[in-house]
Amino acid sequence: MKIVLLDALSFGETSLAAFDALGDIEVYQTTTPEQTQEHITNATVIVTNKVVITKEHMQNVKELKLICVAATGTNNVDLEAAKELGIEVKNVAGYSTDSVIQHTFSMLFYLIGHSRYYDEVTKDKSYSKSGLFTDVSHPFFEVKGKKWGIIGLGSIGRGVATIAKAFGAKVFYYSTSGVNRTEDFQRTTLEDMLQNCDIISIHAPLNEKTQNLLDYEQLLTCKEGAVVLNLGRGGIINEEAVARVIDEKNLSFGLDVFTKEPLVESSPLLSVKNKERLYLTPHIAWTSLEAREKLIAKVVQNIKESF
Repeated sequence: MKIVLLDALSFGETSLAAFDALGDIEVYQTTTPEQTQEHITNATVIVTNKVVITKEHMQNVKELKLICVAATGTNNVDLEAAKELGIEVKNVAGYSTDSVIQHTFSMLFYLIGHSRYYDEVTKDKSYSKSGLFTDVSHPFFEVKGKKWGIIGLGSIGRGVATIAKAFGAKVFYYSTSGVNRTEDFQRTTLEDMLQNCDIISIHAPLNEKTQNLLDYEQLLTCKEGAVVLNLGRGGIINEEAVARVIDEKNLSFGLDVFTKEPLVESSPLLSVKNKERLYLTPHIAWTSLEAREKLIAKVVQNIKESF
């Protein structure tokens, strides 16, 4: 059995030794669209994180039996074609839940605590020269007593809600699917959430109901001083709208995901004036050491269960 890993660089230094016992392993750190067909030649199993696998790719690999997506989403694989050709597709769910929850709070506290400013003012000796034991020029608020709105109450959203509640926040949620029901937290409309919540975090998948869910008009309705965090998918919040509204209204944004990844150099997000109200991280919420180890272990398990 030949197993081909197409974008192993996304696993970092996580050990891939568990694959060795499964068959003949071929590891590519990265794979461009032009290289994909060549890299998967004679593969029995393809392991891909973000590399796109099309119907044409599958048709040209006669021995292909299984595509393992080393992620939760499977939008990079033509699922209909795979079904038609009798090729099994398996993903991995739940491996990064704790990691994403943790990064949600990391982004929040960085923004509301003005961490960039206070770190710089201390290190550049401005604080040392101030003659005052403290610096209260950039006030921060407590999570306790604030309204926290969650878009997408899956396992990640629920985990964030539970911790937010422990901090003393009053939690509301908006179900993007219209299916989620819970008595643990109060359901609300998107309009009410934007107008009334101090903190809004997005933990929803990207689909026809969430594509461009928060555009310029919606963001303008956000409560003054609110913080909006996107740890779902890039297309849920309009990046041009964020870049525009952040210079027009007192809102802060934390984005870990983008419409195109890596973020293009011409992105308007990189040209905002009020940079202190924008915190960008390069799609790292899922990447804790523990999460990557769980991911590899589950991919290996998926292969074992298929053969």
